Amino acid sequence: MRSIEISAKTVEDAIKLALEELQLSRDEVKIEVLEQPNKGFLGLLGNKNALVRVEEKYDPEKQAQIFLEKIFYFMHLKPIIEVKRTKEHTIFNLSGDNLGILIGRRGDTLDSLQFLLNLFINKKSDQKTKIIIDVEGYRDRRADTLINLATKLSEKVKRTGRKVVLEPMNPHERRIIHLALQDDDSITTYSEGEEPYRKVVIVPKNN
Repeated sequence: MRSIEISAKTVEDAIKLALEELQLSRDEVKIEVLEQPNKGFLGLLGNKNALVRVEEKYDPEKQAQIFLEKIFYFMHLKPIIEVKRTKEHTIFNLSGDNLGILIGRRGDTLDSLQFLLNLFINKKSDQKTKIIIDVEGYRDRRADTLINLATKLSEKVKRTGRKVVLEPMNPHERRIIHLALQDDDSITTYSEGEEPYRKVVIVPKNN
């Protein structure tokens, strides 16, 4: 993070100059007074200015946006980033032209970008931040698709009495399947295999 040391006649003057130099507000910085001003002997000899160090606070969301903008620049993309905050996480919803490349096959590219982003922003912070990246509501549409698939396959399991093994999914998508079927008394679900090939299995409850 950027920091600067400024000397001025008073502490407030030094802080003001530092904020102007960094182009930040007082809420965005940490302030340390290194030296208090001293008028010296009889206010004439040995006058000493105040010295402060002003350092930019680490803002995970701001750093996340900078990180993404650099990636988008090299990909020749200019998406609009809409930020939505919840108690559990912050959602960056991207909108714009030619953003399918950010989603990839069944969201693989989007998940990889999200993983790298969270790794980057949490490396320099003691307080963990969770950011979810979405592209024009893709994740909600994908969740609806998975829920419909889970319902359809669970009916097949109940009809045939045979288990069904789904394709490999990431932990988030497997959780959607498990939650969608958790209240069905006729079947049960579990995961098997090793990442990244771990799969959801749906079986009759009497098996």
